[in-house]
Amino acid sequence: MIKPYARREDQTAMERVTTVHILPGNSTNLPPCNFTHDVPAVIFSSGGFTGNLFHEINEITIPLFLTCRHFRSNLQFVITDYKPWWVSKYNRILSHLSRYQPINPAADGSVHCFPGAVIGLVYHENLVINSTEIPGGYSMFDFKHFLRQSYNLKIKNASEIEKPVLILISRRKSRRFLNENEMVTMMEQLGFRVIVTAPYRMSNLNRFASVLNSCSVMVGAHGAGLTNEVFLPDGAVMVQVVPLGLEWASANYYGDPASKMGVKYLEYKIEPEESSLLDKYGRDHPAIADPKSIFSQGYSAARAMYVDGQNLKINVTRFRKIIVEAIKLIRQSPLK
Repeated sequence: MIKPYARREDQTAMERVTTVHILPGNSTNLPPCNFTHDVPAVIFSSGGFTGNLFHEINEITIPLFLTCRHFRSNLQFVITDYKPWWVSKYNRILSHLSRYQPINPAADGSVHCFPGAVIGLVYHENLVINSTEIPGGYSMFDFKHFLRQSYNLKIKNASEIEKPVLILISRRKSRRFLNENEMVTMMEQLGFRVIVTAPYRMSNLNRFASVLNSCSVMVGAHGAGLTNEVFLPDGAVMVQVVPLGLEWASANYYGDPASKMGVKYLEYKIEPEESSLLDKYGRDHPAIADPKSIFSQGYSAARAMYVDGQNLKINVTRFRKIIVEAIKLIRQSPLK
C-alpha cells in the first residue's frame, strides 16, 4: 500500500491522500484490460495540501518535473484524489510532461493496463532540487526554463525590462499590510510601476505567470504568495517582509531557495512596533519578548500567534532603504 504524495513525512498531508493498493504478481482473478497502453503510468495524488500555492508547487509540480521530465512526454498520468480545478489550473504543466489526458481512476471505471508504472513522486526540499541526486542533473534553473516553455514566458532576464516593474503581493487575511497604500506611494516615487495583486488573481496561472515574468521586483510578507518567485525572470529581486516569529520559516521556505533559481533575495525583518501583536499584547508579553516560549508550546500555538494572528504596519521610511537596495541589484550585471 502506497500513498502517492511526495511529502510522505507529513502526517497531516498524508491523511488527505488515498492509498493505492499493489497486488502480488501471482494474484488471480484479475479483470481483463479495457485499455492497453504502450507507455508507463505515473500515479500521483492531487490531495494533500492542494489549495495552497506553496504546497502545490513544492510537493506536486516540482516533484512532477523531477520524476517525469526524462520520459519526454511518453507517459500517462493517473491522478488519485482527482480535483478538476487543480488539473485545470496546472494544465499547461501536465500537458508539457505528458502527451495524454490524465486519467481519474475514481471516475473512469475501466481497467487500464500499462507496461510499467511509477507510483509516487520524488521530493527533495522546500523549492529546491538537489541536482546531484538526479540522472541528468536537473536544477532549479532547468525547472524555471521548463516553466518558461510551459507558459510561453518571453522574458528570461530582468535586464530585458526597460521600466522597472514591482509586484506587491497583497494579503487579505493574516499578515496583511495595514498601510499598503503608503507603501505603494513610496515605491512609485522611487520610479517603479507598481502592480498590487490579490490572491484571487493568482489562481489563474495561465495569465498570472506572464504578469510575474514581466516584473523586476516582487514584494510580499512571508506566505504562500511568495512561491511565485519561480515565475520571476532571472536576476529579478524578491523582497520578503519577515513578520515577528517567522524568521526561520521565511529563510527556509522562500529566502534560501531564491538564489538557487536565479532570483536575488532581500529581507525586511519588522520591528515589534510594526506588528499588530504589540498593540494587542504589549511589549512585555512573551509573544514579543520571548517568541521561543511560544514555539515551545507547539506548532499550533506558534501558528495561531505568528502566522494567523498578526498583521503588519510597515515603517515606510525604514522599508524604503530595502527598496533602494533592490533597485541597485536590478541595475547590476545579470546573473549567469
